[in-house]
Order: sequence, then C-alpha cells, then structure tokens
Amino acid sequence: MIALLVIIILFVFFLALLGIRIVRPYQRACVERLGRYQRTVQPGLNFILPFLERLLKVDMREQVVDVPPQEVITQDNATVTVDAVIYYEVTDPVRVLYNVAQFRLATIKLAQTNLRNVVGDLSLDESLTSRERINVKLRDVLDEATDKWGAKVTRVELQRIEPPGDVTEAMHRQMKAERERRAAVLEAEGFKQAQILRADGERQKRVLEATGQAEAIERVATAEKFKLLTVAEGEAQAIERVYAAIHNGRPTNDLIAIKYLEALAKIADGKASKLFVPYEASGVLGAVGMVGELLKDKAAGTVTVPPPAKG
Repeated sequence: MIALLVIIILFVFFLALLGIRIVRPYQRACVERLGRYQRTVQPGLNFILPFLERLLKVDMREQVVDVPPQEVITQDNATVTVDAVIYYEVTDPVRVLYNVAQFRLATIKLAQTNLRNVVGDLSLDESLTSRERINVKLRDVLDEATDKWGAKVTRVELQRIEPPGDVTEAMHRQMKAERERRAAVLEAEGFKQAQILRADGERQKRVLEATGQAEAIERVATAEKFKLLTVAEGEAQAIERVYAAIHNGRPTNDLIAIKYLEALAKIADGKASKLFVPYEASGVLGAVGMVGELLKDKAAGTVTVPPPAKG
C-alpha cells in the first residue's frame, strides 16, 4: 500500500514536471488543447496539462529576413540585380501561427514579387538614385500584406542594385567625361577670374599711381604758390619800406641825379658796344650839370642855394 502511494506521488510529481513551462520575456506562447487554441500565456512560469495541451512559443523581437539577390527588369528594359533586407516584428502571436504557414518563406517570396513590381516601374537611372523611394514603397506594400499575418514590417533596405557590366562601364566612361568637363570648366573659370583680378589690380595700381602723381603735383604747386606769395609779399614789404624811407627822407634832385649816375655806371660796366639812354635822362642830365655848378661854386668859396622846386 505504501509502495503504491509512493508510485502515485512520483507519477503526479512527474506529471507536474511535464506540465511546467517557462516563457522568456521576449516570447509569447499559445496553448493548444487537443489541437484547439485555448489561450495565450505571458512570460514567466506557466502550467499546462501534460499529454493534453502543448505550448507554442513565438519570438516577439524584431527579426531580419535576407531576400536573396534577383534580377529585375527596369522600365527601360535594363536588367539589374537587387538584394534587399527586411526587418519585421510579430504583433499577434495567434495570427502569425494560424494565418500563415512558414511565415519567413512567405515574407521572402512576397518581397521578391513586389520588388520586381516596384523596380519595374522605374527607369535604370531612377532605380539607381531612388533607393529611399523603393524602400518606402516596398515597406508599405509588405506591411499591408503581412498585417493579416500578425506581423509588422518596420524597415526595408536595399543592400545593392547592380546594373549589367556594359552599363556599368558606360556609366564609368560617362562619369569620367563629366568629371573632365567639370575640371575644364573650373580651370577656365579660374583662368577667367585670374585675368579679371589681374586686370582689376592693374587698374587699381594705375588709379593709385595717378592719384599719387596728382597729389604730388598739387602739393608741389601749393608749395610753389606759397613760395611765390611769400617772395612777393617780401618784395612788396621791401618796396613799401624803401618807398616810405625815400619819402620820409625827402630826397632832392641832386641825390637822384647821383644815384642815376651810379646806375648808369653799372649799366655801362658790361660787354655791350652800344648803350641806350632813356628819353627821360635829359632832365636828369640837367640836374647833373647843376650839381657840377654847385661843386665849382664850392671850390670858389661861395655856394648859392637854389630855390626849392615847386610841387
């Protein structure tokens, strides 16, 4: 009896061990009883009925699906090789288990089909330069299709788009020619700018030189003007002083005649063979004669003072 009780206890303990299931934090589990869905259990320790129920775990983390490379014909009949990567996450574990068989395979085939449609509507140049456009369009199509499967496509990335070899070579030649053209244009622009700057520099140089010369001439002219004005003012002041001194001294005709003779002596002291005497010299010569008479009278001991001149 005790042995039977021990066997029963061990059997119950073994059944309890069989019914214990642990669900990880990133998982959800669906419980089936006799082939029929019963409930969805959360992460942690869960119990099921052994031999009657089974636990189907679903990973809720974001998953990556690599779409194999495939050849796609563009709108302008060019063949390109396209390789893509799909990122998705499960939103409903029940639908992902019961609404689709082999979810990953179905997603890959769906991506390949829609990739042909999306790239087929673009030209070769557009397909090579519109990666983001292709990614967004393909993601929208896959997200809509996988929604009833209980999954959400978060991102679609094109890893590579390779055109045929001859097209690639032609593109390389075109790119090289474009770069050479740009280099030639830049070189011509640089030469043009250099010529413009050189001409502008030469013009500024000439303007500065002309300005400097004009300022120098102006300063020299100002200095010469100042010099002439200063000399003229000095001469004018000298003449005024001499004139004032003459009038203040009240010179007589005798003194004027003597000064005139001294001046004539200086004029005659030259290399000229002819001497022109001004017409007004006759009056002065008369005064000279008078001076001679005065000198004779002085020698005789008698001096006659002539009457003062009128006026």
